[in-house]
Amino acid sequence: MGVEIKETPVSEAEFDEMKRFVYEYLDASVQNEEEGGRMRWYPWHSAEYRFNHTLNVLSLAEEIARKEGADVDVVRVAALFHDVAKLDADQEVHAEEGARVAREYLGSRGSFPTSFIDRVCRAIDAHTHSGDIAELSLEGRCLIEADLLDKVGANGTVLMLLRMGYEARTHMDSATMIDRVYERGQEACERIQSPTAETIAHERLKRVRWFCEWLESEVPEMERGPEALE
Repeated sequence: MGVEIKETPVSEAEFDEMKRFVYEYLDASVQNEEEGGRMRWYPWHSAEYRFNHTLNVLSLAEEIARKEGADVDVVRVAALFHDVAKLDADQEVHAEEGARVAREYLGSRGSFPTSFIDRVCRAIDAHTHSGDIAELSLEGRCLIEADLLDKVGANGTVLMLLRMGYEARTHMDSATMIDRVYERGQEACERIQSPTAETIAHERLKRVRWFCEWLESEVPEMERGPEALE
């Protein structure tokens, strides 16, 4: 019985090519929309924003995978493709569609082992799993934890403030809106499993808390946030 062996499943050149493919796929998804497509007016409904989110998740997932002993190659590729279908598929099935795109890509380029492709696609398909992530593979857990963490901390705070502008809110609502970032971070802490992700989450939560405290100290009339930040 043959055994599939490839010491380095993904070379840097292959990974760079995957990055180009993912960005071009996202860009084509937006360009092919009918005028005024779904959330087209939101700045994060763009290839640039979605690809930046993907790279953030990739960095976080790789760090978690290395420290937790997961297969880093599986996690890196899964992170890169996890939202590839986010802009052209219904949200309920974008993970499934992303796994399909990844399988077609990996199966048609290079000589990736079938077992490797299967593990990558399972992680992508499971990244919207809403239950206990302990039920998933270690690689799937790394991806979900990274996806949760991207919108926590300074990055999540900036995105929330950007959203305020598009909702015609004034800066006096900032503390209340930032509270939502903090609450999202707390919810993420309840779901994540690995010590590495927990450390990252708590560090990012501290940044949100500090920012809100600085803001309130400089704007006396700022409405106080909920007790969670006090």
